[in-house]
Amino acid sequence: AHAPAYGAEQPGYASDQQQAPRDPYAVPATPAYATGGQPPQTQPGYGGGGPEGPVWGAPVPVPPDGGRKRRGFGGLVAAVLVAALVAGGVGGGIGYWAAEHNDNDTTSSTTVSDTGSQKALNRAPTSVAGIANKALPRVVTIKASGSQESGTGTGFVYDTEGHILTNNHVVAPAANGGKLTVTFSNGKTYDATVVGRAQGYDVAVVKLKDASGVTLTPLPLGNSDQAAVGDATIAIGAPFGLSGTVTTGIVSAVHRPVASSDGQGSASSYMSAIQTDASINPGNSGGPLLNANGAVIGINSAIQPGGATQPGSQGGSVGLGFAIPINQAKRVADELIKTGQPVYPVMQVSLDGQYQGDGAKIGATSDSVQAGGPGALAGLKPGDVITKFDNTIVDSDETLIGEIWQHQPKDKVTVVYTRNGTAHTTTVTLGARNGDSPQ
Repeated sequence: AHAPAYGAEQPGYASDQQQAPRDPYAVPATPAYATGGQPPQTQPGYGGGGPEGPVWGAPVPVPPDGGRKRRGFGGLVAAVLVAALVAGGVGGGIGYWAAEHNDNDTTSSTTVSDTGSQKALNRAPTSVAGIANKALPRVVTIKASGSQESGTGTGFVYDTEGHILTNNHVVAPAANGGKLTVTFSNGKTYDATVVGRAQGYDVAVVKLKDASGVTLTPLPLGNSDQAAVGDATIAIGAPFGLSGTVTTGIVSAVHRPVASSDGQGSASSYMSAIQTDASINPGNSGGPLLNANGAVIGINSAIQPGGATQPGSQGGSVGLGFAIPINQAKRVADELIKTGQPVYPVMQVSLDGQYQGDGAKIGATSDSVQAGGPGALAGLKPGDVITKFDNTIVDSDETLIGEIWQHQPKDKVTVVYTRNGTAHTTTVTLGARNGDSPQ
């Protein structure tokens, strides 16, 4: 498979390092990361980013003390203490002045009481405060560490059996014999193990090693297909290690094609993302994106940080966050729980990553369309340019791959392509590829 060289920059994870899958024929043709090319605005639908791609919304590196004492949080505490001392000094001065000038005035007061109705503080279950109160005990902070890297991300309770849904790049450091822990909002920490992970989808399932005595109440899952631009959103996670952080926003876009990685040369994961302006930062990865009913519509996975970022650096939120649609994530999670392996729908064609025009171009070599594969059976040939996939206009390899992976094997899809300047339409019955390793 060849890598697209345009669009060049892709949003990075909202979490830490990972290795995404490389699909040989695919439209899971695993384009590797683009390292150059045009600014994102020149590629409609692109996630955008710096030359090396933004960092994930992401695991934050775990400090040497295991994250129990964070220098950043300590700084906040110190600032509060300083502010309290200053306020105390000023308050004392004002109090002395008031006492000296109002000894005989028994009616005046230096305070003002809230005369508003106390009823306004009765937070409805459907308010942000009500939803957060219900959801926070079901959202966890995940710490993963291996021999060479570690990170902090987020996850949420998927079922009553102890399964936690998160991003692959959150758990990747602990995937091969590392240590994985899950901490609930009440501060209790449990050891966990990886049940399965899908690099291409950037989805993973972990399970508590001992769920006895743990109250596991799954977050309700919504229907991401019904998400619409303008819908209210609530994101919960551990940005920069600050667990239990709640932010709000709206759905900014749907079906946003995004290819993301750690910005250090790893292969991409692809999604047809829900875009939100709810503040998502490194450490939010794997956390839920909720709708106004408190149901999960996506897994926060990637951000487009502002300003120039160096490879491996972590930028902050500029209101461009991307979530994996929960309908897709649920299908993948169920496969991982059942078999431990992901299943990818494929067309078994390889794409020409050097192509600069609109659409996704199949490579020119004879092996770019696998004989007997779904693409070949539908009449696709080397050099064809795919311009439409079902109802989605294809403007890049990322768009095509992201849309294919929204489907399931055996789905029939309508594909429009051009050959020698002439448009054609065909129906492709998607095939299947098991696991992340090429087969």
